[in-house]
Amino acid sequence: AGVKDYRLTYYTPDYETKDTDILAAFRVTPQPGVPAEEAGAAVAAESSTGTWTTVWTDGLTNLDRYKGRCYHIEAVIG
Repeated sequence: AGVKDYRLTYYTPDYETKDTDILAAFRVTPQPGVPAEEAGAAVAAESSTGTWTTVWTDGLTNLDRYKGRCYHIEAVIG
């Protein structure tokens, strides 16, 4: 068993926001060797439906509808 690669589910660079979406911005400093996409996707996952383990409720909800998404990453100086 290992840690999930959040980029596979929660990093969606082609996503277009909807009027009903709740938007949030985070400042993230990835650990050395961790791509920004993975760090951003991990924040999206852990802020919504993501967890490091499978739980029985996974089959009861529509993940695509309720999951957080990391769709834009911008480097910030300083």
